[in-house]
Amino acid sequence: MPGHDLSYASGVRALLVVNPQATATTPAGRDVLAHALASEVKLDVVETDYRGHAADAAARSVVEGYDLVVAHGGDGTVNEVVNGVLRGGADRPLPMLGVVPGGSANVFAGALGLPRDPVEATYRLLQSVEHGTSRRVGLGRVASAGGSEDHDRWFTFNAGVGWDADVVAGVEEQRAKGRVAGPVLYARTALASYFSQRRHEPALTVQIPGEPVFEDMRLAFVSNTDPWTYLGDKPLRLNPSTSFDGDLGLFALHGLGLPTVLRYLTHLLVTDGNPKGENLLRRDDVAYIRVTSQEPVNLQVDGDLLGTCTEVEFTSAPGVLTVAV
Repeated sequence: MPGHDLSYASGVRALLVVNPQATATTPAGRDVLAHALASEVKLDVVETDYRGHAADAAARSVVEGYDLVVAHGGDGTVNEVVNGVLRGGADRPLPMLGVVPGGSANVFAGALGLPRDPVEATYRLLQSVEHGTSRRVGLGRVASAGGSEDHDRWFTFNAGVGWDADVVAGVEEQRAKGRVAGPVLYARTALASYFSQRRHEPALTVQIPGEPVFEDMRLAFVSNTDPWTYLGDKPLRLNPSTSFDGDLGLFALHGLGLPTVLRYLTHLLVTDGNPKGENLLRRDDVAYIRVTSQEPVNLQVDGDLLGTCTEVEFTSAPGVLTVAV
């Protein structure tokens, strides 16, 4: 799938998509970013004001022949822009994606090796535009059914059903009440969700091509890269061999007993990854994963709650996106 050539920055048409509600965005920062980009490219700016606005704007950028779409916001904004760019499929010329982080975690930017600081990321983006440097990355895709609503959605760094999706649901509920998302809120919500999970029987069945069916799983996390996420500045590495250049990683647990959870939490927080154990089902490079549940469970992609489902398929899509680096 060919993309746009940014070798001559003065002729580049760029769309800046800004989420003004993102945790680390400010009016002054947005103005500086827009001014800096406008000095190098033919720039249009969209500030989002409804859920899905970033995706709609990115989809229009493909139709209107933009060369570059820059997402300024958190991982949710990046996810929307990516889904908008790919709304019509990946078999036609697509704009390059630029990322200037403005959220609390900024996992996609960090996994790409981009600065998570907005000012540094803006400079890096300008250098990329000037020199035409880019990277092809693979994505993951989820197709869910049997819950509140069926979904077909791309994800850039992780997705999951079970505990992580319950945490996302809890954090979104707190943010709706005015709480600011951050490591403390996520940690408190994770603890509350853990005790809620302990009151339920194992519910998930995991299928991987060429392997026996794995039943009675308590959670299933799927990674498109490493790290899975960040806790502040600390990368949490569930599948350290998974990357944007390969297929998906799977981290699933049979049990959520306190010794099991403490063991893996300790490993994640004090080591560089490579978790192992008898309660753990882990694969670092698989093209397809299917998870089913008798009862509806929460599903999240890139930290965004999609709703509930009883069946979800995770599929790897190598090299479908070009990112400015």
